[in-house]
Amino acid sequence: MLAVVTAVFAVTHLSPHDRGGHVVGKAPVSQQLTEDSVPHGVTTGPVDVYAHTRVGDLTAATRSVPYLLYVPESAGRGVDVVDPRTLRVIGHYPTGLDPQHVVPSYDLRTLWSTNDLANTVTPFDPRTGRPRGPAVAVNDPYNMYFLPGGKLAMVVQEQLQTLAFYDAQTMAPVSQTKVDCAGVDHADFTADEKTLVASCEFSHRLLRLDVASQKVTGYLDLPRSSPQDVRLTPDGKHFLVADKTLGGVTVIDAQHFRRTGFIATGADAHGIYPSRDGRLMYVSNRGAGTISVVDPVQLKVVATWRLPGGGSPDMGGVSPDGRYLWLSGRYDATLYEISTSDGHLVAQVHVPAKPHGVCVWPQPGRYSLGHTGNMR
Repeated sequence: MLAVVTAVFAVTHLSPHDRGGHVVGKAPVSQQLTEDSVPHGVTTGPVDVYAHTRVGDLTAATRSVPYLLYVPESAGRGVDVVDPRTLRVIGHYPTGLDPQHVVPSYDLRTLWSTNDLANTVTPFDPRTGRPRGPAVAVNDPYNMYFLPGGKLAMVVQEQLQTLAFYDAQTMAPVSQTKVDCAGVDHADFTADEKTLVASCEFSHRLLRLDVASQKVTGYLDLPRSSPQDVRLTPDGKHFLVADKTLGGVTVIDAQHFRRTGFIATGADAHGIYPSRDGRLMYVSNRGAGTISVVDPVQLKVVATWRLPGGGSPDMGGVSPDGRYLWLSGRYDATLYEISTSDGHLVAQVHVPAKPHGVCVWPQPGRYSLGHTGNMR
């Protein structure tokens, strides 16, 4: 096991609040999708994609796991672990050059640091908050997802323009799919989990993948775009695609794989996260220093939260109790804690070297489809 290097960085407190971090009151679960009940690429309402990600809906694998934040230093060689109650960095662990995201495994028992330029992934044990063992060799692991059922991990190889499939437990290579997609980046699945849509950051397009065959079934060109994060709306009808260049969110019909609209949010729109009650989606606008609150039914911005003095809100997730949105400040060496009740900045924690794909853990949900916590 790697040695622990304990560090304490500067903390800015902006508002007092309860840091107990307790998960409260399990919310009622809305109508669920049943496996094989929905035709390929089609959803029938009412559908609630995030029905099992409500407050308190933790599994046996996550119920006794300590509440921690895992912060990859994308311009460094390690992951900082932050205690959200004390707002202190309680450990720094070497992983390898350019860790981009910390990704929960499908079975929720491992957190993987994707060390892009080191060509490795490092397993963390969420029960201890420390690496579980040595890094495992994996080519160009910019990001990682898991195919439904949890047998295969899909490594997003951005530089190699490849989606590579590995055994989810051993990380032994299984197969790969070359894609006509410069800068393949982020992804999400349809409500029936039979189709995946991924962004192609440098080629102004999206790709569609058939999950069963792992074959590309189409591309959708989005002229002048630079698509980033991809998230399915709670009703399963649309993919929202954050767009860095266009400064907003492109709306994609999930069934027909076509552009149907655009929601202006702010410069360098980057990450998208559903609220714990599934009624809102938070869009981080990295270049504007804002977070846009989007109604995923009306497909419009209902609030805009501004970080004091600006900032560079990037990737992260919602706290288990739904009260806070945690985001990395990619170009400001900081981690933001934002109240989801009114959007005020609660606190900041200094973390160096361009913090990127922060994993807030544990999170409610039955399983993880990857990224920093695409939970279902």
